[in-house]
Amino acid sequence: MKSKTITVFVLLLCFFINGFSVFAAETKYPDYAYEFLGDDRWENFNRKMFNFNLGLNKYAIRPVHILWSSIMPEYGMDRIQSATKNIEFPIRLVSSLIQKDFAACKTETIRFFTNTVLGLGGMFDPAKSLFNIEPVNENMEQALAGCKMQTGKYFVLPVLSFTCLRGLIGRLLDTALNPGSYIATPVLAIVKAGLTVNKTSYMQPMIKMVESTYADPYEIAKKYYGLETYIRCANLDRLDIADLLHVPVEEVKKEPEIKEPVVDVKKPEIAVQEPQNLVKIEVSSEILNPDIIKGGTSFDDILMKDRSAENFKLGADILLPGYNPQTPVIDSMRTALFDLPGVDESIWNELSIWNRSFSKRIRTSSVLVTEGRPEYKFRYIMQKDKNAPVAIIYPSIGEGIMSSHSVLLAKIFYDKGYSVVIQGSHFQWEFVKSMPQGYAPGLPSKDAEILRQLSAKIIEILEQKYDCKTGDKVFIGTSFGALTALFVAEKEARNNTLGNTKYISICPPVELIYAMKQFDKNSEEWNNSSDDLKQRVAQTAAKILKLYETRDDNKAEINSLPFTDDEAKLITGFIMHQKLSDLIFTIENAPKCSKCEIYHVINNMNYQDYTEKYLLAVGDMTCDDLSYETSLHSIADYLEHNDNYKIYHSLTDYLTNANQLKKLKQYTGNKTVLLDNGAHLGFLYRDEFINDLKQTISLNSN
Repeated sequence: MKSKTITVFVLLLCFFINGFSVFAAETKYPDYAYEFLGDDRWENFNRKMFNFNLGLNKYAIRPVHILWSSIMPEYGMDRIQSATKNIEFPIRLVSSLIQKDFAACKTETIRFFTNTVLGLGGMFDPAKSLFNIEPVNENMEQALAGCKMQTGKYFVLPVLSFTCLRGLIGRLLDTALNPGSYIATPVLAIVKAGLTVNKTSYMQPMIKMVESTYADPYEIAKKYYGLETYIRCANLDRLDIADLLHVPVEEVKKEPEIKEPVVDVKKPEIAVQEPQNLVKIEVSSEILNPDIIKGGTSFDDILMKDRSAENFKLGADILLPGYNPQTPVIDSMRTALFDLPGVDESIWNELSIWNRSFSKRIRTSSVLVTEGRPEYKFRYIMQKDKNAPVAIIYPSIGEGIMSSHSVLLAKIFYDKGYSVVIQGSHFQWEFVKSMPQGYAPGLPSKDAEILRQLSAKIIEILEQKYDCKTGDKVFIGTSFGALTALFVAEKEARNNTLGNTKYISICPPVELIYAMKQFDKNSEEWNNSSDDLKQRVAQTAAKILKLYETRDDNKAEINSLPFTDDEAKLITGFIMHQKLSDLIFTIENAPKCSKCEIYHVINNMNYQDYTEKYLLAVGDMTCDDLSYETSLHSIADYLEHNDNYKIYHSLTDYLTNANQLKKLKQYTGNKTVLLDNGAHLGFLYRDEFINDLKQTISLNSN
């Protein structure tokens, strides 16, 4: 699943680096586009040229790549790509010599002769596979940087796209040192053209991801270029993190358990008919450490004896042996390890029309939500029996319909006999773009009603298209999507419109405002050591890139991630701020073709600011009202009196605390399954969870 792996970790990198926007000393969040590239003096021109390049790629370059990828199997493309890199040996050699990096010169020389002789002209890489000699990726821009040449002004050129003066000179020198540049005969020129097409086709997944994932693709592409260039020129791409990925169980040190007093949460009175009549409760406001007790939970027995019991111990229903926890934030990043066989497996490249892997079989359609606004896109895959039950997937906050987790969950359901519909998060820019101008998501009850109607409309469209009557519905959500799924369930319990429905909720925030405070806390961690933040960000990003390179062959052995807790907080914090950035960019209807002053506003806004500006500013809702209405406490009546749902949660989820989990258990009993490790979604890749989920959704189970 090489293409899937690259997508996951490059997405993580891009989310991370795009957490920064326009530089200003007084902003809450720094701007590393400015730090790495300087002032975007010609932004208006650059944006227009960037849009031109996107159009050129869509209508001219990409079709050529699709044609090529449909002629040549992926194995053949990889062999050609490997040979192309081998031919470019003089570039790496000269660059290393100029930098007086004689170790790199020796490595590359050995690799060149080994791969040329034993690797059939470089089509294979025996230097790495047989002798463990890792490549050193050098170019002439790195040599110029080693000679203290400054980056120069950033600009966008036709076809070449992002570059700067140093980068442009480096490309010219690379061309001069590339033996392939001197191919002159017609036959060899055709060969050269083929090599060029093959090489550039590997950029298409990145281009497509940037174009389809972000509200403002120019901004993320600019920052990716700046950071990626810095990493190469600082030789941070040579980091060796392999040893950090395999930690022997006996060497893992666990932090001592810290017990703190739990903030009391008063249970609302039960109002069976109308949940809005519930007495509002005081929600938690302090960050607490979960009370972790490994072993089976006996809460249900306690609950039967004393319904108001609060002093029971939380225990795990599912154990994850050998998990080797690091910190809750680092553990949550293990979601990137979530993988399944058969999702992207194909002998053809991702661009090929012959690629019929599972992910390529998922179709895209759209539905009109608001007159005069763009249609909302969704993805789906149908069983041969179109009357089969349907799974509807709600992803985590800010995730669109291309979410890799959604595709993996879709594969699990599809293999169990379900047709699958993938919707994007409603707290995401594409959803907001389909809604009336100025719509701001964040109120689960209101958003769930819209999503409920939207899901019904999507099912109706599919039933009309395939002339069928779909079976039972299963809604599954992760994180923010998990919270939404439960609110949809509560509404369906009061007014059933979707037929037979079940709900699976994975790591829902018990109290959304509390979770948002955690997002903000992680996002602002950069203030703790801002002096060397530029280097720390680049080094962390380099680790991410290196991690995806080593992961494919070692997935089963990875039981740790090579990040410090501070680095993990930087990554997750900026991921969440990027999602907020895209959302605000869309709500404010910012232009994509001219200088965007909106980023000064965005970089001064966190989730608390968003709540105050877009949720509390309209209507007469107070902070206490909002805290209650956005929590699972507001649907406690449904949770206590219904059994058509299942919740998976972790005892170490940093978006909840012990008191919240206890209240959730009190509402739900054995309908909530707790895992002993995994933090927030960091257990998705574990067989223990996947097998339990498969058993839960089995059509043969009672």
